Amino acid sequence: MKQRMLGGQLPVSAIAMGCMRLTDAKETPERVIETALELGIDFFDHADIYGGGRCEALFGDWLKAHPSMRDRITIQTKCGIRKGCYDFSKKHILEAVEGSLKRLQTDHVDVLLLHRPDTLMEPEEVAAAFDELEQSGKVRYFGVSNHNPLQIELLNEDDEHDPEKSINAYNKVLDDGAQMIAGTTTTTPCIAVS
Repeated sequence: MKQRMLGGQLPVSAIAMGCMRLTDAKETPERVIETALELGIDFFDHADIYGGGRCEALFGDWLKAHPSMRDRITIQTKCGIRKGCYDFSKKHILEAVEGSLKRLQTDHVDVLLLHRPDTLMEPEEVAAAFDELEQSGKVRYFGVSNHNPLQIELLNEDDEHDPEKSINAYNKVLDDGAQMIAGTTTTTPCIAVS
């Protein structure tokens, strides 16, 4: 399996295994995950809402049974969707990550994406959540999915009163057409996947 640099920073298999339907697989979750690994896939995509959290829990059960694999795989999860609304509040992002870590039975995720745009978001709250998660070691990289360039630009706006509280990043187009946002308030890059 070819490797790619996600956001120019993180080496991952060129194909990610989407875990949204892990609960519906004809094979056992263990067999699905191990087949992906046999094919050279080391990048696993989750979201806190997939299967009502059950997909992350099934993956976490496999990971608990195979703890030596944690450093050999990349785990990406997404947050920001609540029943009936989108929520990029600092409180929700932090709670969603804690829930994902518990279900995945790991102390960190490699990539956290904001799942879908929240039109009522406050960029400084997102930046504060990302900063806290990065400093605690719970998340290595941050980004967005399903966002258009204007929504990404909004996340990059400086706060007039305290520029250190905003994401304050620059965009770089990658060769695969995705966007990368690098240089959050800490040194952790953000990766925007479109």
